[in-house]
Formats: sequence, C-alpha cells, structure tokens
Amino acid sequence: MTHDKNLSPVGWYAVSYLLRFVELEDDRKDDDEARFLSWENTILVRASTLEEAYEKGMTVARENAKPYKGGTQGVPVQWKLVGITDVLPIYEELQDGAEILWTERAPRKLKNLKQMVRPKGSFRQ
Repeated sequence: MTHDKNLSPVGWYAVSYLLRFVELEDDRKDDDEARFLSWENTILVRASTLEEAYEKGMTVARENAKPYKGGTQGVPVQWKLVGITDVLPIYEELQDGAEILWTERAPRKLKNLKQMVRPKGSFRQ
C-alpha cells in the first residue's frame, strides 16, 4: 500500500507561522530592508488535508496578530503576520513518544553536533 506523504493518516498537522514585531507608528514598519524581532510559532491542527491545515493555521495566526498598547508608555504595537512557513503532516497517533516533527541536517563534525545539545534544566525561559 502506498502512503501519501502529504496526508496525515491520523488527521493532525504541525503548522508553523512567522510573526514580526512592529511599532505601528514607525515609518519603517513596512520597509523590506528594516530588521524586526520575529517569532516562529508551531501549532497543532486537526485537518483532512494540507490545504485545510494551512487555512486553520492562518486563522490561528491572524488571531495572534492583533494590535495592542505595549510597554509602560502604551505604544501602539503589533505582532504582524508574515505568513505560514511550514505545514507538516503528523504520521503517528498523539501520545507520549510520538514523533511529530523532524529536521534533516547537513553533515557536521561530531564536536559541532555535541554543541547543538542543551543540558537538562536549560530549557526554562
């Protein structure tokens, strides 16, 4: 039996979207050469297809991109939606130990691979 790699057999997808932080009154907020703090968020959505997962991801992303007053000065700011960066099917039922994401990386020296690993206790923010 052939499996479609773009279809989740369990109906779940990981959707990542990119937001950038702007001060709404900043003249450079839409300048393609300006630099912005950004966040890439990854969420789980239940969907029948990649396209449906994309649309659900966009809905959630838009909900997280509303203007508000920031800081002690109440400056008008917003996490502006740049767009969807990835839609990935999940192939296993969600449970402890289920693989939901993976990343292929270019070959690196062992000493450099070891530098990518973080020790227990270093994940708190």
